[in-house]
Amino acid sequence: MGRGTLRIYLGAAPGVGKTYAMLAEAHRRTERGTDCAVAVVEHHGRPRTEALLHGLEQIPRKALAHRDGTRAEMDVDAVLERRPAVALVDELAHTNVPGSRNPKRWQDVLELLAAGIDVISTVNIQHLESLGDVVESITGVRQRDTVPDEVVRRADQIELVDMSPQALRRRLAHGNVYPPDAVDAALSNYFRPGNLTALRELALLWTADRADEYLRQYRGEHNIRSTWQARERIVVGLTGGPEGRTLIRRAVRLAEKGAGGEVLAVYIARSDGLTAASPKELAVQRTLIEDLGGSFHHVIGDDIPAALLEFARGVNATQIVLGSSRRKAWQYVFGPGVGATVARDSGPDLDVHIVTHEEVAKGRGLPVARAARLGRSRITGGWLVGVLGPALLTLLLTHGEAHLGLANDMLLFLSLTVASALLGGLYPALASAALGSLLLNWFFAPPLYRMTVADPKNMVAIAVFFGVAVSVASVVDLAARRTHQAARLRAESEVLSFLAGSVLRGETALDALLERLRETFSMESVALLERASDVEPWTRAASVGPAPVARPEDADVDMPVGEHLALALTGRVLPAEDRRVLGAFAAQAAVVLDRQRLVDEAEEARRLAERNKIRTALLAAVSHDLRTPLAGIKAAVSSLRADDVEWSDEDRAELLAGIEDGADRLHHLVGNLLDMSRLQTGTVTPLLRPVDLDEVVPMALGGVPDGSVGLDIPESLPMVVVDTGLLERAVANIVENAVKHSPAGTPVTVAASALGGRVELRVADRGPGVPDEAKERIFEPFQRLGDAPRGAGVGLGLAVARGFAEAMDGTLTAEDTPGGGLTMVFTLRAVTPRAAPTPQALTPPARTPQGPTPQGLTPQALTLPSPVREKAGPS
Repeated sequence: MGRGTLRIYLGAAPGVGKTYAMLAEAHRRTERGTDCAVAVVEHHGRPRTEALLHGLEQIPRKALAHRDGTRAEMDVDAVLERRPAVALVDELAHTNVPGSRNPKRWQDVLELLAAGIDVISTVNIQHLESLGDVVESITGVRQRDTVPDEVVRRADQIELVDMSPQALRRRLAHGNVYPPDAVDAALSNYFRPGNLTALRELALLWTADRADEYLRQYRGEHNIRSTWQARERIVVGLTGGPEGRTLIRRAVRLAEKGAGGEVLAVYIARSDGLTAASPKELAVQRTLIEDLGGSFHHVIGDDIPAALLEFARGVNATQIVLGSSRRKAWQYVFGPGVGATVARDSGPDLDVHIVTHEEVAKGRGLPVARAARLGRSRITGGWLVGVLGPALLTLLLTHGEAHLGLANDMLLFLSLTVASALLGGLYPALASAALGSLLLNWFFAPPLYRMTVADPKNMVAIAVFFGVAVSVASVVDLAARRTHQAARLRAESEVLSFLAGSVLRGETALDALLERLRETFSMESVALLERASDVEPWTRAASVGPAPVARPEDADVDMPVGEHLALALTGRVLPAEDRRVLGAFAAQAAVVLDRQRLVDEAEEARRLAERNKIRTALLAAVSHDLRTPLAGIKAAVSSLRADDVEWSDEDRAELLAGIEDGADRLHHLVGNLLDMSRLQTGTVTPLLRPVDLDEVVPMALGGVPDGSVGLDIPESLPMVVVDTGLLERAVANIVENAVKHSPAGTPVTVAASALGGRVELRVADRGPGVPDEAKERIFEPFQRLGDAPRGAGVGLGLAVARGFAEAMDGTLTAEDTPGGGLTMVFTLRAVTPRAAPTPQALTPPARTPQGPTPQGLTPQALTLPSPVREKAGPS
């Protein structure tokens, strides 16, 4: 019995039609004779979705006690007993009621798949575990029901159910998703156009990445090495030189010319770690490519052109960007260079761009080292020079007519020994020294053709020759080993420098660190495993690469970090000398994991503290500012209802006036609370249009006492682009606050003036003022700095006023009033002046002031609009 297949309909938000598409697919399969059954479908009362259930077999759910009632969950046992060919399981991320067979519905699905049942399911992009923080930052809502990404990624088929934000909002407005009483709240909160657009982009990108995985898997299974240009991928080859920044920017410009282009910068280091690259320059280039939206990769390879082409074909790249060689002209005698070799071997499926830069032909500088380990070709050459060289030299000297003498013959043999040592190391040089000594003794030291030496001086010379040859070979071998050690130390120092730099920079991307570890050691996958105790099972805190292991015992290399944390790597077995750097990576991974959790805890603590602060302030406000008018209203009503007191008409009118005043205060306070709530949830949508300030400001002054405000709005002011209702509320809050703090008998001044493309409305009082350090704090919610005991309010007036001003693309700031007091300055956007009108257009119809003079305005300070006024914009 094989494992069942999993098909998932993925959506960006509720209501896009995932369940509808799943049921439609079930009907299509049923018509073709497939045995389909509904294990669980949540239609949420949507009539069109519910209608599709007709004609499909539904397996009864299991009723489970939950709190004060019952909840119906999927009956896994019943589904396994019924054993349909295809089971429909809606809402993959659903959390089951306590007492269910599994805590999560996706675990139920895994059981059905293991039993050989095909499953069709649905999930929204916001329920993927890895995207929880991203979705919360976009929508402000933390998803409680999540499903591991790996469960969705392992699905055999993933189909994106897409819908534009505008179409989804229309569907909500028509009542096709939520009940009518919940539509307005949904449209103004979670289903705002910006939220839906961001969630849609997440869904599209996630699905595109999954399509890439399918494509790579297919190409690997069918051993396809040629490039399929389904998507522009540009690989930038970096050397660590200063020209890398130019190459990166050029590649990004190429990618921008094609939709959806991707840029991958790759630096190829030799397996010994010896390169001439600057770690500092590489770090700068890594930051640059990541800032421009690309990715940086570190690849190991001794043959740089081959490794570069292998990487490009592995990622299905379509273009390679390389820089013109920095080598000088004479250096081309050693080979054509990386650029020419890549262009020659790239084939017809890869375009190679050679980009010029300022470092062309300036030389690469002295390399810090060559290859540390002697390659097979060098060792072979050393043996050939050490063995065949003396034989050929003997043949040449014995058949030549000129006799150079024993001393010169020894120098020639010594030069061959030194050459073999330089090429092949110690053992070819020792063989060359031994063979040379024998040949010198046999062919050149008297008596000839015998292994004896007649002259003791010749014996000493041959012995010295052998000793010098062995010494030279030993020195060359030691230098090679020291070079190899230096190379490894340099490679380790670069890695440790990177880790130290990441600590200093405060980088907390655990996945990026594990990816760097995987690339450094050329491993297939890396997993950071943890467990709570020695008896608990291991869980993956983070992982990169395909098929990461779940236990350290299953890995090719494991590195413990403390008692309950371990790194597990698969791909190959690392030598013992690499474990020191691996240990540094493991320690850094543990630090980053702890830092991430501390940051999350600190953020959660900050949110809790902020909520507690607001809750405390609101409680204090409710306990005083809301209870006071309530107490006054209750006392007045109780007095009016008393049967033992005969109230006169004047007393009754006074009590009713007190009730009205208390109700007005409550209405004002509740209005500010609701306005602040709308501002914090981002649901304030202003309707901006050109208006005259003299039409709005007087309407905002109706709630202040007579004679307490002086108004000065010149006729020459341009119109402003505002929302009339929001501006009126904001000005009313500011003026009421100014009147409350002004001394008795001193009116508040409300004046307007034009400044460039803006209009300033200034509300100045002569009160005690506010210190400079508190001028910004007074705009925070629940701040009541310097309130007199007679003041009322919960400290939201200024916060609401600033929020409304900013919603209208304006500002609200506080300044000192000359001579004492505080001035609130509204800065609003003015209407852009049009071209000069014709003379006939300069005389619009006469208009008269609308309504009586607002209360609280002194007649001397009120400037009424004249019967004829030139408009700066449309009326």
